[in-house]
Formats: sequence, structure tokens, C-alpha cells
Amino acid sequence: MIVFPNCKINLGLSIVAKRTDGFHELETVFYPVALQDMVEIIHSNEQDNFVQFTHTGIPVPGNDDQNLCVKAYHLLKKDFPNLPAISIHLHKHIPMGAGLGGGSSDGTAVLKLINEQFNLGLNNNQLLNYAAQLGSDCPFFVYANACHATGRGEILTPVECDLSNFTIALVHPGIHVSTAWAFSQLNPHAKQKSIQQIVAQPIETWRSELFNDFEAPIFSAHPILSELKSFLYQQGAIYASMSGSGSSLYGIFPKDKSWSTHPFGDKLRIDFI
Repeated sequence: MIVFPNCKINLGLSIVAKRTDGFHELETVFYPVALQDMVEIIHSNEQDNFVQFTHTGIPVPGNDDQNLCVKAYHLLKKDFPNLPAISIHLHKHIPMGAGLGGGSSDGTAVLKLINEQFNLGLNNNQLLNYAAQLGSDCPFFVYANACHATGRGEILTPVECDLSNFTIALVHPGIHVSTAWAFSQLNPHAKQKSIQQIVAQPIETWRSELFNDFEAPIFSAHPILSELKSFLYQQGAIYASMSGSGSSLYGIFPKDKSWSTHPFGDKLRIDFI
């Protein structure tokens, strides 16, 4: 079976408190975007190694055992010991370490695929529980629509938010931002107005009210990101922001927006969705 896991953007991101477990309380709206990877699962005859993992496309660094696709299999294998050996192939197209949640989406896709392919009978609530064990933003990818997120990002409430009448430009500058460093630069505090309220307003109001707390320290460390955001507005974006803890940015434009050149060099990747 083959599926095409999509990425997400954050519409606003507030870090409101530091938790006693070392995580942070946050508020955001996750919005699904149709930039996709590909994940395929087939039966494997290799019984000594219950899961084989291969990948193509954008190089995937690190030990395969630490990949969320592999972790998803082992998470289910603990509760379903009769789960057969499988081969997972990932074709990576979503930029990594970019604030777009591609790895979380891939891992959650494996949970859903295994559930369907091997008739495990897990309902959405059970899938959400497994996804939360994989990562804080994994549960969002069990859903197919925009969600207001609180807690670590795992407490989700679907919201009405439809950007299908706009073009979203995803801009990936190829800059790695350490998430741990980014959190260390913040002063968590509650905001006067919730992101859920702001996102419910006309999109024209977002520029003056909808903020990502990570932008200030990360833009200070990487001024090119601030320049990219300004460029998006110069090109006519109605709203522009960094997604997650970066370094990808996005601009929301009137429908069918595109441009053929930009002043930032060949390493800048832009996807129009």
C-alpha cells in the first residue's frame, strides 16, 4: 500500500508556559498543506529483522532505527506481537528540519497504513494515542483538516479554516535551526488574545495580530529569514510567517500567484501550493 503524507504550516505559534516535564505549553493552529512525501509498506520475508527501511529523494540522515517510520512499526508491534515483518520505503520530498512536520507526518502515516493493511481495528482515538507517543505534533496528522492545538501540540480541536482560495508559497532557505536552542531563547508567557480567535478573523487582519514567537530570536540569528519574509510581502502576500521553529517560511497569496525569479540564489527552494 502507498500513501502520500502531507506537511503542515503553523498559523501563529505562542509558547505560553514551561512545563514541569521539560516540555512547553503552546498554542497554534496547524493547517495541512499538500506538499507530500510517499510511503509504501509491503510484506517482508526477512524474519530476523522485523522492519526493513529504505529511502530515496532528499537524503535522510541518522540511524534508520531512530526514524519515526520505524519507531511507528515497533510501537504497534509491542501491542500486536503477531504483526508480520514489513518493508517500508520512504520517498522524501518535504524539506527536513524546516518546521513543516514532514517526519511526523511520515511516522503517523505508517501507523495508519499498518492499521489498515493488517486490520488492527484501531479507531481515531487509539491512533491519536499512538501518534502522541511518537511526537508532539504527530497526532495532528491523524486528522485531515485544520486544528487548534494546545498542550505540547497534542490536544487538538478541529477548526473552520479554509485557505483553498489562496496560493501558499512555501519557502525553504536550507538553514538548520536547533529546536532546543530556539526554545532556550524564549520567555514563555500567556497572550491576551488566543490564536484561535485571530485565525477566525478575516485573513487581512492576521498581519498585525498573528505572530510566531520563534521569529524574533531566529530572525536575529539568521537575518536572511527576515529578508525573506519582507520579500514575501513585497511580492503581494496577504500574510507571511515562519512555520514552527523554522526555518521554512510561507506566504499566503491571491490565487495562482507565482514568480519566476528572486534575489536569494539557487539554494532557495520555493513550492507553490
